[in-house]
Amino acid sequence: MLQLRELGATGMQVSCLGLGTVKFGRNREVKYPEGFKLPSDREITALLELAREAGINLLDTAPAYGSSEQRIGRLLPNRDEWLLCTKVGEVFEGGRSRFDFSDGHVRASIEQSLRSLRTDRLDLVLIHSDGSDLDILDNSDCLETLERMRDKGLLRATGMSSKTIEGGLRATELVDVLMLTYNRSDTSQMPVIERAQKAGKGVLIKKGLASGHAVHGATRDKTPSVADNFRFLLDPPGISSIIVGTINPDHLRENITLVKEVLTK
Repeated sequence: MLQLRELGATGMQVSCLGLGTVKFGRNREVKYPEGFKLPSDREITALLELAREAGINLLDTAPAYGSSEQRIGRLLPNRDEWLLCTKVGEVFEGGRSRFDFSDGHVRASIEQSLRSLRTDRLDLVLIHSDGSDLDILDNSDCLETLERMRDKGLLRATGMSSKTIEGGLRATELVDVLMLTYNRSDTSQMPVIERAQKAGKGVLIKKGLASGHAVHGATRDKTPSVADNFRFLLDPPGISSIIVGTINPDHLRENITLVKEVLTK
């Protein structure tokens, strides 16, 4: 089974490898090296079963991921065995992203996510930043609304998927969990990771494999490259989980195997 790690001070333990679900529901305006078709219900069900059998308990989704939330809600077995992470602030409509961090939108977004995911609680809700991290945190109602809804029991922890170093550092003072871009070609968020670790905040890594570009086009045997990337991502203190999205069961099996090997050496 995959190693479980503390998600900061939230009281939740997350698998060190989480499953990203953009590809469950959206294949337009995405930045992957190759195009893809959305998977069938049967393929998603099989992937979820494979993930859970290996010890993955963290699913990352968002309203901006097309039909991802709805498909997870309809197909996810044994809801209580999973930690569901979703987001507020961004929606994808008509082939474009739109951002809204107002109180009304955030409340409506959470209520819709609860319905879509067919659950009475969200384990983690992240602010889905458009890049104006500081403005969102300091000048919008977004975080205050999340905190009120947490107090009502509709979500367990707050967080931010940030894009700037300054915003990430500020977020470590205000939210429970940070989601940060961190990979071999972009280590700029290391000061935020270090600050979050000292503050006892959870850290989730996004784009750890650079949306697939870190391994795309490598040698036919990609295992050494992927293993090196996982070792690099899992080594820094304070990182709770790395979120890797895939709809290919072979890739998921390979990722699981490599993470286990990296952590036992």
